[in-house]
Formats: sequence, C-alpha cells, structure tokens
Amino acid sequence: MLSTEQLQTLMTDLESDRAERTASTKNTDKFGEAICAFANDFPNHRQPGYLLVGVNDAGHACGLHVTDELLLDLFLVTYLPAAVARDVIDENNRDVKEQLASLRFYDLAADCPTNAGALLFANQPLHWLPGAYVQFVRWAGLTMSDDPIDEKRFSGDLLTVLREIQSFAALPTQSYPVAESALRERNVIDYPVVAIRELLWNAVMHRSYDSNAPVRLYWYDDRIEIQNPGGLYGMASPENFPTQTDYRNPVVSEAMATLGYVNAFGRGVIRAQDALRKNGNPEAEFVFDPSHVLATIRRKT
Repeated sequence: MLSTEQLQTLMTDLESDRAERTASTKNTDKFGEAICAFANDFPNHRQPGYLLVGVNDAGHACGLHVTDELLLDLFLVTYLPAAVARDVIDENNRDVKEQLASLRFYDLAADCPTNAGALLFANQPLHWLPGAYVQFVRWAGLTMSDDPIDEKRFSGDLLTVLREIQSFAALPTQSYPVAESALRERNVIDYPVVAIRELLWNAVMHRSYDSNAPVRLYWYDDRIEIQNPGGLYGMASPENFPTQTDYRNPVVSEAMATLGYVNAFGRGVIRAQDALRKNGNPEAEFVFDPSHVLATIRRKT
C-alpha cells in the first residue's frame, strides 16, 4: 500500500509512466486503457501502475467528492475487461443492482446481495455472514489450555480484511542471528511470511460462509495453526490435494485474484510449501475433516 508521501510523489512526477492522472470520473475508456497499459508493462518496470482519479494533468488534486457510486464504477472497471465494463456502466444505463448482478454480487430474483456482494460491499458484512472474520490468538504455550497473551479480530469488508492480514502475517516471523563462521552471522526467521500469508488467504478464499465459525489463526510457541470452516470441496480430495483445485466460492476467488491477493492457478499452498522448505521449516501439515481444514506450520528448529 502506498504511503501518503509516495502518493504525493506519484501525483507530482509528471514524467513517470507508472501513473495516469484524470480529473474525470466518467472517462471509462481512459480508465480501461491505463489499466491495460499497466498490466502489459511494456517498459518492464515489474512494479504496479496507478490510475489517479481526481488528479489533473498538472499533478494537483481536484477536490473530488468520493461517493459509493463512484467507488462501484471504479471497481467495475478494474474488475472487468475494459470493453465489458464500458458496456455495463455506460451503454446499457443499468442501475446499481443490475450492475452488481452482472458480476454475481446481487441476486435480482431474491432482491438481495449474494455472499460475495455482502463480503465486498456491505458496511457490516458480519450482519449478513456472522462468521466472516479472522480470529487471531497468541497462546502462551503449546496448547489451548495455556493462557492467551494476545488476540485480535480481523473483520470488515473483504478488501479491508485482506489488507490487514497481509500486514499482520509478518508478526510471527521473528528473526535472530545464527553463526555461519567465527566472523560471520546471518539472520534467520521462525516462519516465512509467504507461507503464513498464502495459507491465510487460502483459508479465507475456500472457507464455508454458511458456517458462523471464523477462520482461526492460532500461534503457539512451537507452531502456527490456520483453520477454516468447511472441508475440501468438489474435485479436491486428500489424495490429490493441493494439485487439484476446486472453488466453493468462485466469485470470491475471482475477486481476490483480480485484487491481486491470490493467483488464478491454485498455487497458493504449493508456494507456501516451497517457502517453508527454503527457510528450513518442515512442510505444512494438513488435516482434512468434513467440517474444517487445518494447516499447521512448525517453527524452524
């Protein structure tokens, strides 16, 4: 996430090809062109590009009034291919419900949001889906019979939860020096951030939202446990996991991929295992139950 200082630098650096500025909130053609250009990355920056809406060509903020309708329009443009987004927003003149329904965020027949719509757009998703949060507990020992010494709940819309757990995933990765020789040390970490992050995102993406239970992140002295309600789904089984992927929540999965938090190839667990091996940890262990999936990461010894 950009800091305020980084954002101000992007706004005023008129030579940068990683930023596109527009004072208009309706020029969806320009939005789509900018997004496609950043995705192609012809200059090979290997860094994200930024569409700065409400900033003029001189790099000054225009005092834009941000509304829910504006945020929805911008999300639709980034979520869909540009041509499809133009069709949804401009040509057909659909109302908000119809726009959301075209993306499977709203059920017109029932006249209510879908689970994915509630997760992404509701002010209080827990009013609709009581288990849609991540529960963190740091235990002072090896079992739940020990005292909890820290706890936190990650809740809110899906994007807020993903952003918060992305930052929080680094908390258990304590580093310490290890001697390589009499004159040289290197820092090692207990757990690789990539492994915690990928398994957490995987739990959020594949959990059953019919359950009122949260995703659980429990940190013990010797391990981290990540548990999500809902067992393996569809074609996935203990025998073919993790190479076979199936999606209990395809719209949530697609939204998370579009927002850049997961890939579209079902590689999250594979990446986590690779990061653990490279850090010297045992591979993550998995327990599959009809009611939940439990992933355990052992501390590096």
